[in-house]
Amino acid sequence: MTDLPRLRRLLGGPETAWLVDRIRDRLANGRALDTPATLKAATAEQRRAVELLLGRRLRTGTSMSVPLAEVDRVLRESLACPDGLAAAVVALTGPVTDRRAQDARLSVAWQQAWAELDHPAVNGRPELASWRAKVEATGLLKRISGGDPAAARRLAADAVQALSQLPADGLTLPVFSARTLGDTHALDEGRPLTALVHSAVRALAAMPADAVSGATSRRAAWAAVGVALDELSSRVLTLGLPGSPADTTGCVLAAAREGGEPCLLTLRQLTRRPPGLGLDGHTVHVCENPAVLAAAADELGPDCPPLICVEGNLSVAARTLLTRIADHGCPISYHGDFDWGGIRIAADVLRLPGATPWRYDAPSYLAAVERGLGTPLTTGTPAPSPWDPALAPALAEHSTRVEEEHVLDQLLADLRQHAVRP
Repeated sequence: MTDLPRLRRLLGGPETAWLVDRIRDRLANGRALDTPATLKAATAEQRRAVELLLGRRLRTGTSMSVPLAEVDRVLRESLACPDGLAAAVVALTGPVTDRRAQDARLSVAWQQAWAELDHPAVNGRPELASWRAKVEATGLLKRISGGDPAAARRLAADAVQALSQLPADGLTLPVFSARTLGDTHALDEGRPLTALVHSAVRALAAMPADAVSGATSRRAAWAAVGVALDELSSRVLTLGLPGSPADTTGCVLAAAREGGEPCLLTLRQLTRRPPGLGLDGHTVHVCENPAVLAAAADELGPDCPPLICVEGNLSVAARTLLTRIADHGCPISYHGDFDWGGIRIAADVLRLPGATPWRYDAPSYLAAVERGLGTPLTTGTPAPSPWDPALAPALAEHSTRVEEEHVLDQLLADLRQHAVRP
């Protein structure tokens, strides 16, 4: 049994505190106590304390070397601590944490946290597989979890749960959060989980890493995966949709068509009480820019065939409306800007059943370039054009951006041919 009063007299004073600290540090790092501990510029008091401990004089000099094996022997033989030096340090200062074992446990805990992201919902999508690697490389998960692997594991598991349900089908963010995570506020702005999930959503939306962040960017990223921040800010611009007198929104559409005026539909109008569209299988033309729809309203007015403008990347409202049109078997004919952003938007629309390009292919692009239309294409990341594999290479070769306004005369002529009352 340790004789604590004697041990304190031998090793527990302020003059030997440095020696106890050195021994404790070695124990914490799993190092043996078989080599001397050296103190440079030892004071006379520190030297005297060690000499009393060892029972002999030390060599003179400014530094002092203490043989720990001898200290261990003295403590055992004096019965101050029969279990030796390591036990003596624990008796004086408390339990010593094994840092190597602690680091090993921490490493395992972080491996378990990262393993949560190794899920088919992530690894099955190339854009998320690269996102997963980036999250680890940048330390995002460690930062938002405060360096706590248990918290990181919960965050990663919740993120995977959310990502496994994307893309959604025209849900608002609170509803999506409630359905996937059981909490309407789980993905509110400013929460650690939101930072993790939103970074993945940006990857799914193919947003450039240097894209400006903010409310507009956040709304666009969520919209790209079928989630709206709310029911009213997500909208879609229409012209010439027949509508139906059987419901309020249908009446609004019918009145707008009769007056030849554009009509804005919110996600709320499209989902709370879906309006009758009255299309009866008619082709619906879709454009990217409001200028096309405005020009059609000016020139064709109430005679304009059904026309929808997505105003850039598809909002949830636009996605909801177009999906409903496709589900009803109505053909969709799409045109957009000839640039890399336009290619991505077109790919989003043209994957719908029954959707086909409207003068949005390689021949149409090359014809516009030959007419001298367009401006230099200097920005954007190249993307494939699966509906016409020749379009993307042609755009890359000519590096000319042809906006819808450049070919507005052709688009209006097409709409005139499909006029409701020619």
